[in-house]
Amino acid sequence: MLSSFKHLFLTALLWLLPLSFGQASALEVPVWSGPASGPKAQEGRRIIFIASDLKNGGAAAVSEGFLSAGRMLKWNITIRDGQGSRAKIQKALNEAIQAGSDGIVLGGFDAADFRAEIKKAQSAHIKIVGWHSAPRPGSSSLMFSNVTTDPLTVAEKAARLVCEGSEKSGVVIFTDNDFSIARAKTLHMKKYIDDHKNCNVLEIMDVQISKAEHLMPGAVARLNERFGKKWTHSLAINDIYFDHINFPLKNIGRKDLINVSAGDGSATALHRIKSGLSQQVATIAEPLKAQGWQVADELNRAFAGSGESGYTTEPLVITQEVLKNLKDGNLDSKMNYKEAYSKIWYP
Repeated sequence: MLSSFKHLFLTALLWLLPLSFGQASALEVPVWSGPASGPKAQEGRRIIFIASDLKNGGAAAVSEGFLSAGRMLKWNITIRDGQGSRAKIQKALNEAIQAGSDGIVLGGFDAADFRAEIKKAQSAHIKIVGWHSAPRPGSSSLMFSNVTTDPLTVAEKAARLVCEGSEKSGVVIFTDNDFSIARAKTLHMKKYIDDHKNCNVLEIMDVQISKAEHLMPGAVARLNERFGKKWTHSLAINDIYFDHINFPLKNIGRKDLINVSAGDGSATALHRIKSGLSQQVATIAEPLKAQGWQVADELNRAFAGSGESGYTTEPLVITQEVLKNLKDGNLDSKMNYKEAYSKIWYP
C-alpha cells in the first residue's frame, strides 16, 4: 500500500493538466487569463449573498472574495448563512426580495430548488448570479450566470488519480444527493471508474454535507464492517467529508486508506494535504477567492445590461508537492485577478 501511496502522489503531479488561466505545471503558479474588458463599475448597489452553509469552506471562501470585490465596487453587501437548511435559504430569498435588493447571489445551492422565489425576484428586476448553483457554468432561465468549474472535469481528474494511482482500487464515493452538482460529479466519477478494470466502486454513500460532522463516524464504521480491506480509496464531492474522517479511520485502525476530494480546495483541506499528516492526499481545487470576484463581475455586467463574461476557470489538481511550491499556500494569490477586474471596472 505504501508503494501505491507514493505512486498516487507522482500520478497527481503528472496529471496536472494545462489550466485555462495559464499553461502551468505542478511547480508553477497559475496566472490570470480571465476577461479583459467589460462595463465600468455600477456603484451603490444593494446585494444579498445567501450561502448554502458557511461551514462549507468553498462557500465561505467565495463569500469572502465577493465581499472584497464589493468593497471596491462600493456595494452594500449582506451575507446570509443558510446553515444547510432549505427553510432558512427560502426565508433569506423572500426577505431579499421584500427588501428590494438590486442583486442576489446564490452561494452553493441549486437554483432549481427555489424556482418560485427566483422567478419572483426576476419579476422584481432583481439580478441573480449563482456559484455552484447548477451542474454547469453559464447562464440559464434562472440565473444571469452560474460561476463554477465544469464539475465533470473535476470528477474525472479525481477519479483518474485513484484509478491510475494504484494497481487495484476499491472505492467508496461520498456524496450529497440534495445537490445537482454533487449528483453530476458522482455519476461521472462512477462512469470513469466503471471503465477501468483495476478500479471498482464498492458503494456510493449519501451523506448530507450539513450533517457530515455527525454522520461520518457511523458511515465509516459501517463501510469498514461491510468491505474491510477491499475498501482502499475514498472519493468525495467536497473536502468537508474528509474534515471528519481521520479520527473514525484511526479508531478502526485504517491508516492505509487513501482519500481524494473532487472539490473545492478549502483552506482546511489544503492545510492537511500540505502537512502530510492526513490520509487526504489530493483535492481538485477551484480558485475560490477569484471566483468570488468573478461573481461580482457577472453581477456588474448584469446591472450594466451587458452579457455574461463567458469565462470558466479550470480546476487544479492539488497535492502536497504542489502546495510546498506555493510559498503562502494560497492557490489564487498570484493570479492578479484583483488588478484585472479593477482595470475593467475603473479604466
